[in-house]
Amino acid sequence: MFNPVNRYILIELPKKPTETNTMVLLPEDYKPEEQRYSEVKVLKAADDVRFELCQNNKIIIDRSMVEQISIGSTNYDVILDNYVIGITE
Repeated sequence: MFNPVNRYILIELPKKPTETNTMVLLPEDYKPEEQRYSEVKVLKAADDVRFELCQNNKIIIDRSMVEQISIGSTNYDVILDNYVIGITE
Protein backbone atom coordinates (compact mmCIF):
# COMPACT_ATOMS: atom_id res chain seq x y z
CA MET A 1 0.00 0.00 0.00
CA PHE A 2 1.15 3.52 -0.76
CA ASN A 3 1.91 5.60 2.36
CA PRO A 4 2.00 9.36 1.74
CA VAL A 5 4.62 11.58 3.44
CA ASN A 6 5.58 15.29 3.36
CA ARG A 7 2.04 16.62 3.92
CA TYR A 8 0.51 14.58 1.06
CA ILE A 9 -2.95 13.03 1.29
CA LEU A 10 -3.90 9.89 -0.64
CA ILE A 11 -7.41 10.42 -2.00
CA GLU A 12 -10.10 8.62 -3.94
CA LEU A 13 -11.61 10.74 -6.68
CA PRO A 14 -15.31 10.29 -7.46
CA LYS A 15 -15.99 8.01 -10.39
CA LYS A 16 -16.78 9.76 -13.66
CA PRO A 17 -20.27 9.11 -15.00
CA THR A 18 -20.43 6.76 -17.94
CA GLU A 19 -20.95 8.32 -21.32
CA THR A 20 -24.32 7.96 -22.96
CA ASN A 21 -25.09 8.20 -26.63
CA THR A 22 -27.05 11.27 -27.56
CA MET A 23 -28.39 12.62 -30.80
CA VAL A 24 -26.22 15.77 -30.53
CA LEU A 25 -22.96 15.65 -32.44
CA LEU A 26 -19.96 17.16 -30.69
CA PRO A 27 -16.37 17.58 -31.89
CA GLU A 28 -14.12 14.63 -31.06
CA ASP A 29 -11.87 16.78 -28.87
CA TYR A 30 -14.79 18.19 -26.84
CA LYS A 31 -14.48 17.72 -23.09
CA PRO A 32 -17.23 18.82 -20.74
CA GLU A 33 -16.15 21.47 -18.27
CA GLU A 34 -15.24 20.00 -14.88
CA GLN A 35 -15.93 21.81 -11.66
CA ARG A 36 -12.85 23.32 -10.05
CA TYR A 37 -13.66 21.95 -6.60
CA SER A 38 -14.66 18.42 -5.70
CA GLU A 39 -15.48 16.34 -2.64
CA VAL A 40 -13.15 13.34 -2.32
CA LYS A 41 -12.57 10.54 0.18
CA VAL A 42 -9.37 10.38 2.24
CA LEU A 43 -7.64 7.00 2.03
CA LYS A 44 -4.48 7.91 4.01
CA ALA A 45 -2.73 11.05 5.18
CA ALA A 46 0.88 11.76 6.04
CA ASP A 47 1.67 12.17 9.74
CA ASP A 48 2.71 15.80 9.23
CA VAL A 49 -0.56 17.02 7.64
CA ARG A 50 -1.35 20.32 9.36
CA PHE A 51 -4.88 19.38 10.45
CA GLU A 52 -6.52 16.23 11.73
CA LEU A 53 -7.70 13.79 9.08
CA CYS A 54 -8.94 10.25 9.43
CA GLN A 55 -9.46 7.55 6.85
CA ASN A 56 -12.80 7.94 5.04
CA ASN A 57 -13.10 11.67 5.89
CA LYS A 58 -14.55 13.69 3.04
CA ILE A 59 -12.63 16.79 2.01
CA ILE A 60 -13.18 19.55 -0.55
CA ILE A 61 -10.16 20.06 -2.80
CA ASP A 62 -8.99 22.12 -5.75
CA ARG A 63 -9.11 19.48 -8.54
CA SER A 64 -6.44 21.22 -10.59
CA MET A 65 -3.86 20.45 -7.89
CA VAL A 66 -4.37 16.66 -7.80
CA GLU A 67 -1.25 14.71 -8.76
CA GLN A 68 -1.53 11.21 -10.21
CA ILE A 69 1.33 8.85 -9.44
CA SER A 70 1.74 5.62 -11.41
CA ILE A 71 3.73 2.81 -9.82
CA GLY A 72 3.68 -0.31 -11.94
CA SER A 73 0.09 -0.82 -13.00
CA THR A 74 -1.37 1.05 -10.00
CA ASN A 75 -2.38 4.72 -10.05
CA TYR A 76 -2.58 6.85 -6.92
CA ASP A 77 -4.16 10.29 -6.60
CA VAL A 78 -2.53 12.59 -4.05
CA ILE A 79 -2.83 16.22 -3.04
CA LEU A 80 -0.87 18.48 -0.68
CA ASP A 81 -2.67 19.57 2.46
CA ASN A 82 -2.56 23.27 1.51
CA TYR A 83 -4.95 22.56 -1.43
CA VAL A 84 -7.66 21.25 0.89
CA ILE A 85 -10.44 23.84 1.09
CA GLY A 86 -12.45 22.16 3.87
CA ILE A 87 -13.61 18.99 5.59
CA THR A 88 -17.22 17.83 5.28
CA GLU A 89 -18.98 15.62 7.77
